[in-house]
Amino acid sequence: MCGLAGILHFDGAPVPEETLAAMGRTLCHRGPDAQGVWRDGTGTPAVGLVHRRLAIIDLRAVADQPLGGEDGSVQVMLNGEIYNFAALRAALGNHTFRSQGDTEAIAHGYEEWGEAVVERLDGMFSFVLWDGRRRRLLLARDHFGKKPLYYWSDARRLVFASEIKALLAAGVPAVLEPRNLPEYLALGYVPTPRTLFAGIAKVPPASVLAADAAGLHPARPFWDLRFAEEPPAVSMDAAVEGLTPLLREAVRKRLVADVPLGVLLSGGLDSSVVAAVAARELGAGLRTFTVGFEGDAFYDERPHARLVAAHLGAQHHDSVVRPQAAALVETLLHHHDEPFGDSSALPTYLLARETRSQVTVALNGDGGDEAFAGYERFHAAVLAEAVPRPLRAALGAAGALVPRALPWRALRRARRFAVKAALPLPRRFFAWSTYFDVPDVQGLVREPVDASALVGSYREAIERGQGSVLSRVLYATARTYLLDDLLPKMDRMTMAHGLEARSPLLDRALVEYVATLPDALKHRGFQGKLLLKEAARRLLPAHTLRRKKQGFGVPLDRWFRGELRPLVHDVLLDGPRLGGRLRAEAVRTLVAEHERGWADHGQRLWTLLTLELWLRKHRFD
Repeated sequence: MCGLAGILHFDGAPVPEETLAAMGRTLCHRGPDAQGVWRDGTGTPAVGLVHRRLAIIDLRAVADQPLGGEDGSVQVMLNGEIYNFAALRAALGNHTFRSQGDTEAIAHGYEEWGEAVVERLDGMFSFVLWDGRRRRLLLARDHFGKKPLYYWSDARRLVFASEIKALLAAGVPAVLEPRNLPEYLALGYVPTPRTLFAGIAKVPPASVLAADAAGLHPARPFWDLRFAEEPPAVSMDAAVEGLTPLLREAVRKRLVADVPLGVLLSGGLDSSVVAAVAARELGAGLRTFTVGFEGDAFYDERPHARLVAAHLGAQHHDSVVRPQAAALVETLLHHHDEPFGDSSALPTYLLARETRSQVTVALNGDGGDEAFAGYERFHAAVLAEAVPRPLRAALGAAGALVPRALPWRALRRARRFAVKAALPLPRRFFAWSTYFDVPDVQGLVREPVDASALVGSYREAIERGQGSVLSRVLYATARTYLLDDLLPKMDRMTMAHGLEARSPLLDRALVEYVATLPDALKHRGFQGKLLLKEAARRLLPAHTLRRKKQGFGVPLDRWFRGELRPLVHDVLLDGPRLGGRLRAEAVRTLVAEHERGWADHGQRLWTLLTLELWLRKHRFD
């Protein structure tokens, strides 16, 4: 894990070193161990690169970046890890290596295979490669988009970085893009490649973006996740036999590091499976980490994590923290650079802080729900599609007559299913994935909202997907929620403390294998992750397999009626900048309904709160 940034001047003007230094300073948290600056102003275009290093493999200065190839004309900066770097180095035996790490394998790989080197990489990465002979710059991002890479360009220059704050430090203007505001309100993020800053974009996952004297070229995809149209008949035993070595290898290669490492352990199935496999690889040396919240037993996963850690014989560390949400919300905004609607960023930040005091690398369970069909909305999508259309329409009409403010969560979920079941699949799945659904956004935003455009990212992803309904919503989730919510959350909150997070359940070979399997091995009714549970039976205690899914959450409902109430009134009700773009009465209604206990709008209020604070930070009108 590291931070990278740079500038390409299309006209050949030298890139100021002081600008690169300013960009690097904004990324110190991502790379506290070293900084490297490299410039090439010998032709057109000219380039300047700056890299902040978090040393994980080969801790020597010789492995600092940017790192060159044989004659230095190729320079590479890497953020992330290339897990198959040893095999790549072996295949490049005719090249001279100066370091023992993974970055140099990209440089020599490019010398050997050109841009096709990216297709040989197995890992989590974003990298920048400068080819001085061709005067050509490449920006690349890994298969799932685990590592971030942003860019902005005009006729004069291309500016790129791991985080938006580095772009702003280079003089990129901070301008609100109001057309993307409805998507943020609905989802809590702006779908790739867009952002809430005008002109600032994300490099798409599994893509290479090139720039040269002719300008910026369209992104070239090099991979996509494919599901089988007609999966072959496979028994559960055979599927477990196929999965087990892939799971073992996914964990094993993520245990390679020259610094201390551990596992973020919640006691849920996903992180527990990762910890169990890691324990078999490391023996008694495994360290596991959990946090609990002071005074909130419901959100305290420490008892579950302790049971798993004891079963595995791990060296377990747990901490009790007081979230202090009002003080931390500005910190979270600083690290995300954009408003971020997922409040679980807060406990993730605190867990990363506690973990970093002991280790530099931490494995996690991210990807288990997305690869193995763990979310209820996946099963709801399959069930709704199986219901005849006339009956779905009747359910929707009946559900609409039921009040939204219901006292029991199960009834609220049943109403939501019924009301949305009659909608087409993309619109329905979008509705089950939002904080504010289409009618809610239309009632909240002053300007007209195009419903078709709002649902566009989900519709496009589902239409690109293949196979069954379940396969298509799994694909859509990988290209929406996973890409723009879960992965940025883990990256920003761990890198805020210089902690490298690795996700074995998002191993490419593992996910590709699971994508070939029949739906019946992934879910039955509303039970998901059947295959993963079966594979875990020999690894984990029975109570862990039976435990119901519990998200890594915070008590927003209580906070917004208590300690966060003054902040909400000051930020959302007393002259907010949102007032010019959102209907003030709609915001006041949300706050009032929540404070009176008529509804739980905690996630919605968090989404609005972070947006308003972000607008104030950048002085957007």
